[in-house]
Formats: sequence, C-alpha cells, structure tokens
Amino acid sequence: MNSSARGRGRVFRIVGCAILTALSTLAGAGEQSNSHVSTRHTTEASATQQLDHQTSRAARWGLDDNEWQRYEVLKQGIRGSVSAATLSPIEVLGIHSRSTEERRRYAEQWAIMMREDAERILAFQRAYDEAQRRLYPNGLLIDASMLNAHKTDLEALEQLAWQPTDRVLFFTDTQCSTCDAVLERLVSQLAQFSGIDVYLINVSPGEESLIREWAASKQISSQWVREHKVTLNVDAGARDRVAAHTGQDGQALPVLVLRRGDQFTPLPAWRF
Repeated sequence: MNSSARGRGRVFRIVGCAILTALSTLAGAGEQSNSHVSTRHTTEASATQQLDHQTSRAARWGLDDNEWQRYEVLKQGIRGSVSAATLSPIEVLGIHSRSTEERRRYAEQWAIMMREDAERILAFQRAYDEAQRRLYPNGLLIDASMLNAHKTDLEALEQLAWQPTDRVLFFTDTQCSTCDAVLERLVSQLAQFSGIDVYLINVSPGEESLIREWAASKQISSQWVREHKVTLNVDAGARDRVAAHTGQDGQALPVLVLRRGDQFTPLPAWRF
C-alpha cells in the first residue's frame, strides 16, 4: 500500500472515532435530559398529590386552602407548644382570630360541628342500649350481686386516693344545683381516675335532646364523651338497684358510688 492510501486510512479512522464520540456524547446528553425530565415529573406529581391531600383535609374541616396553610403555620408557633395535639384546626384558627367577625364565624362553625357530633354519639348510645336489651334481655348492666353492701368507713373515704381504673357512678337530675356543684368538683379531679358514669333520673329513653342540653350547660366536653371519660345515661331504675345494696336508698341527690374493680362502694357527696 502506498503512502497516500495509508494516509487516507488514518483520516477515515480519525473521522470515524470522532463520529462515534459525538454520538456517544449525544446519547449521554439525551439520557441525562430524560433523567431530568423524569425527576421533574416525579417532583411535580408529588407536589400535586401533597396539594390534593391538603385540600382534602381542609375540606373535611370546612376550610379553604389559605385557612389550612395558616393553621399549619400557627401550629409551628406557641399553639403547637402549649396546646394538646387533639386541638382542632377550627379551634386553632378561632383562638388566633384576627377580628371579632372571624372569631364569631369560627365559633359558630365549631358549635355546629360539636352539636352534630353529639347527635352521632347519642344515636350510637341508643343503638348500644337497644343491643344490650336485645342480646341480654335478662341481664343487668350493674350486677347487684357484686355490690358492696357493707357500711363505708368514713375515715378511709377521707384518705381515699384515686386509682387509675376507678370510676364513679353519679346519679343526678337536670334540676339539682347541689348536684351541679358536686359534679363540678368531681370533674376537676377527672385526670386522676378512669371516668364518671352520669345517670339522669328524670330523663326517659328518647329524650336525648334533654341530655345534650344538660351536658352542654355543665360544660361536659364531647371529647370526654368520645373517650368514655364521661358517659351519659338514662337512669331507668339503676339508682334504686344500686342504692338497695349500698345503703343509699332514700338518700337525697346526688348519689355517688365508687366502682373499683368488682366492688361498688358508696361515696358521700360531702367528700367533694
């Protein structure tokens, strides 16, 4: 092969290498570009999903996106530090209202939601009571054979220390100012024991609106009811069954009974 042919061969090889290098560079650039596009689309999809989720949560509370964003900001401040995690978005916004009108609007919105929730709770309570009567027609919710009929040691009651599982049966009616005062003092100790089972002796089945109005007037939180810290019950003779075995029959209202495990012990109202 002459020198001219060898020269042309080297040129072709150089040009070929250059073309392959260029194609490889273009391919890499294309893959990188596709990767950037894919990442951007993923980020955009994630942001869209997050926005949709935020809008959905806001809608469940009857709020718009701007209100929800303000709620999220407020949670990062003093509200998130000093208030319980269960504080609702509406309460947070209401506490930090920027005008009287805004405060009124959130208060009304919260009042409506709480009333609707109370109605749901009472509806379920009615269904539960009906299920108890249907499934256990001969059974008593309070087993008289388990009641403590012995006289209570007053000194022991004075030194009574609450146990976390204790519950208090509280028999009252809707028009008893003495009962109201005792209940208020008992509620102030609610964090120390399991809860209070309120029995209204002058309310009949089907009169749940009276129970709701009474509970609202005594500032009994619907959250306490949801968590069973306080239960609201129609008496339906429970007071007489209990009093007959605790020596409290004929006692003026309120009638209080300590339930500790399977023992029922009378509590004098003066203790509170």
